Amino acid sequence: MSPVFGHGRLRLYLLKLLEESPRHGYEVIRLLQDRFLGVYSPSPGTIYPRLARLEEEGLVTHEVVDGKKVFSITDKGRDELNSRLDELADLEQEITDSVRDIAREVKEDVRETVKSLREELTAMARDVKRNSREQQAADLRRLKDQQKRQWMDHAAHWQDEGERLSRQWRSVWSEVWSDLGGATDNRAELDAELGELLADFVATVREQASDSRLTRETLEQCRAALDEATARIRDSLRG
Repeated sequence: MSPVFGHGRLRLYLLKLLEESPRHGYEVIRLLQDRFLGVYSPSPGTIYPRLARLEEEGLVTHEVVDGKKVFSITDKGRDELNSRLDELADLEQEITDSVRDIAREVKEDVRETVKSLREELTAMARDVKRNSREQQAADLRRLKDQQKRQWMDHAAHWQDEGERLSRQWRSVWSEVWSDLGGATDNRAELDAELGELLADFVATVREQASDSRLTRETLEQCRAALDEATARIRDSLRG
């Protein structure tokens, strides 16, 4: 992604995101991840220092809402954004082209895999007609084994990718939790443990949601359950 976010480009795009709406740092990270289909994933160490620098320059400001720093663009920030509208338009086009290229590469990879398997099956079908029954059985076993290995390789790749994204998500969670928490030294360890409990909860809900049929009705039921859990956790923390 360096060709997209070269010198000063990420700074410009951060101003653009904050001009759309006030946001906290993790929301900015998530928006960038979604915008680039998960291929570009900036770390908190990339985003938070840049937000702090923008604030030092008077281009953005922040207020603490529910314990989170919510950043908003200032009039000075809008002036800079307006003075660079042509550059912003070029950047938006480059981002659109990058996302289109990513989607095309994924589509072509899948198409080539399917095409290769189809060609092998066609060639094997021709060979089977010429070979003896024993040879036919051996060829079919070989084809099955080859297909199995290919699909296992694909499964292993996506499993590794899922584990990498999971580790990255947990790392981002821990950094953001620590950055927004402000726990005193005498309870920092407990505060971190609470963060891990919440991370485990989110991961479990994510897994269940992936395996379930999510409807508007179930979403409302989840919302009610989360509201109840939030109230009970708040009462426990205040107690």
